[in-house]
Amino acid sequence: MSFDDRDGFIWMDGKLVPWREANVHVLTHALHYASSVFEGQRAYGGKIFKLRDHSERLRRSAELIGFTIPWSAEEIDAACEEVLRANNLTDAYMRPVAWRGSESMGVNPIGTKPHLAIAAWNWGKYYPPEKAAKGIRLDIAEWRRPAPYTAPVHSKASGLYMIASMSKAKADAGGFDDALMFDFRGQVAEATGANAFFIRDGVIHTPKPECFLDGITRRTLIDLARRRGIEVQERAIWPEELESFESFFLTGSAAEVTFVQSAGPWRFEIGALQQQLAQDYDDLVNGRLA
Repeated sequence: MSFDDRDGFIWMDGKLVPWREANVHVLTHALHYASSVFEGQRAYGGKIFKLRDHSERLRRSAELIGFTIPWSAEEIDAACEEVLRANNLTDAYMRPVAWRGSESMGVNPIGTKPHLAIAAWNWGKYYPPEKAAKGIRLDIAEWRRPAPYTAPVHSKASGLYMIASMSKAKADAGGFDDALMFDFRGQVAEATGANAFFIRDGVIHTPKPECFLDGITRRTLIDLARRRGIEVQERAIWPEELESFESFFLTGSAAEVTFVQSAGPWRFEIGALQQQLAQDYDDLVNGRLA
């Protein structure tokens, strides 16, 4: 179903509007100059997981690209919960998005008004169960994550997803499920929309988030691992090291915990440790683990 033609309600600049009426003008600054930021978050059993973290990150993301969202984190939380209720959803994916409006056109955004919208819809597991069980296959992206001195890499900004979208489309066309991206130095970074974790000899290794988002799910997974006494090393990982890892998995609000069976020429096993962490995450988001 097309995302512009659905029943339901979207919260937009302070009020709920019918889904089909949640529109912006074609000369909106964000459409031309990528001056927008967004969040991806999930609700489980009617409760939005790590909602305050997402609302605060949305505001920080906007500030990093030069504008202020005129709603507090508390107000954004309340709006998200209102959207969930208005659409009679309990398990859902949610997309808050903030952007500069159409009051001015040109590279300089001066005079533009900030806007905020929040949508929610039913969205099950990112990958079908049979694919998730055996692990996904990753292409190696041609594009690299930019250096921190070339872009606001810690903002969840729409413009930073251009190369992710291109890499995902190429991977899909080639029969892969996603793509592994390296950074400006050639180090392992992340997938197109999820953070990367590797396992070797009972130790978890993950790239430092120096040029990509330190994901909320990423931090949650690290906390879950350390609760179990598992060592987690955040460090530089070079591609030539990938052949030494036993297992590989991704984390993200949409992807949750996704196993990887291969990335380019490298192959990985679905081990007991990553299966346990995936179960821990599922238990946590569904209220079975404090």
